[in-house]
Amino acid sequence: MDFRFSEEQQAAVEAARAVFGGVAPDSVPSPSLVPGAVADDFDRALWERLAGADLLSLLLDEEYGGAGLDAIALCLVLRESAKVLARVPLLESCAAAAAVQAYGGGELRGEVLHRAGAGELVLTVAAHGRTGHDPAELAVTARRDGDLWVLDGVQTAIPWAHNADFVLVPARTNADRTVLALVPRVHEGVPLDGAALAEQISTAGERLGELRLESVRLPDRYVLETDGAWPWLRDLLTVGTCALALGLGTAVLSMTSDYTGKREQFGHPLATFQAVAVQAADRYIDLRAMEATLWQAAWRIGTRAGGALPVSGDVAVAKIWASEGVRRVVQTAQHLHGGFGADTDYPLHRYHAWAKYLELSLGPAAAHEEALGDLLAAHQLG
Repeated sequence: MDFRFSEEQQAAVEAARAVFGGVAPDSVPSPSLVPGAVADDFDRALWERLAGADLLSLLLDEEYGGAGLDAIALCLVLRESAKVLARVPLLESCAAAAAVQAYGGGELRGEVLHRAGAGELVLTVAAHGRTGHDPAELAVTARRDGDLWVLDGVQTAIPWAHNADFVLVPARTNADRTVLALVPRVHEGVPLDGAALAEQISTAGERLGELRLESVRLPDRYVLETDGAWPWLRDLLTVGTCALALGLGTAVLSMTSDYTGKREQFGHPLATFQAVAVQAADRYIDLRAMEATLWQAAWRIGTRAGGALPVSGDVAVAKIWASEGVRRVVQTAQHLHGGFGADTDYPLHRYHAWAKYLELSLGPAAAHEEALGDLLAAHQLG
C-alpha cells in the first residue's frame, strides 16, 4: 500500500501554504472584546487569492474549470487554512459545489459551478437542523406544487449565511425522502419571498444565520432529488470539519512547544520538566490519531470504496478523535501557557474559541461512540 499523497494533492498543499502564509489569525477584533460579530463579512481579499490559486475549484471537473481532485485534497487545504484561522467559507462552498456537480442537473451545474470555482458565487450549507441537536433533514419540509418546490421550516447556525449567494438546505418530502434545495439569498435582485435570515454569533465571534422558510417556492432545477446526496454531503462536511480541527490543533501544539521551550522557571525551560513534556507528548499522540482517522474517512468518501463497515463508521471514528482531540489540545495549551493563554493580545485565546466552535459542530464523542456501536452490532466483522 502507498500512503503517500499524490503529486496533485501535494501541489494543492503548497499552493495553500503560499496563500495562507501571510494571513494573521488576529486580523479582526477579538471575540472576547466585542459584543457582536467580529466582522460583517468574511475575508474577501483572501477569498480572491484562493480563487486565483484555483483552490476553490479543487473538487470540480475540468469542464467547470476545476482540478478534479478528491476529499483528501480539500482536507489538506482546510488543514492549512485552520492553522491561521482563515475567515473564509472554504469548506462550505467547496462541499456544496461538489454536491451540485455530483447530484445536480446540467442546467444547474452550468449556472453555478464555473462561478463558484472562480469565487464569484459563494455557497454554504444548512447542516444543523432547527436546534443544532436534531437531524438537519427533518427541520425543513419540501413538497411539489406543479413545476415548483415549496419549502417550510427553520435551519439554525448556518455559517456565512449573511454573505453567501446560495444556501444548500436538506429537506424532507411527503414520501419520507431527503432532497437538497439550493436556496438563493436573493432572487432576481430582491430578497427571496418567504425567506428570513436572523443573525446569530458563534463562539468564535463569527456571524451565523437562522434561516426561516415560509412557503418558499423554488424552480425544479434548484432541488437535488438523488437518494444519498445528503448523507454524502454531510460526511464531506464532517471530514472537512475534522481537517479544520487537525490544522488548528497542529498550530496550537506548535505554539505551545515554542512557548514552553523559551519560558523558564527555576532556571530551566518549561519544556524540560517531565510533567510538561508528558502532557505535550499526549497531545501529539492525539493529533496523530486525528490525522490517521481523518485520512481514512476522507479516502472512503473520495473513492466510495467499500469496507467492513459503511463509510459512516469511518466518519464516526474521525469525529470521536477530532472532537475530543482538539478540546484536549487547546486545554493543555491553556494550562501550559498560564496567564498568557487568556491574554487578548496573544492569539491562543482565539484558537480556543475556534476549537470550541469546531467541537460543538462535531458533537460529543459519546454520541459518535454510540453510533459506531450500533454499526458494529449491525455488521458482523471477520
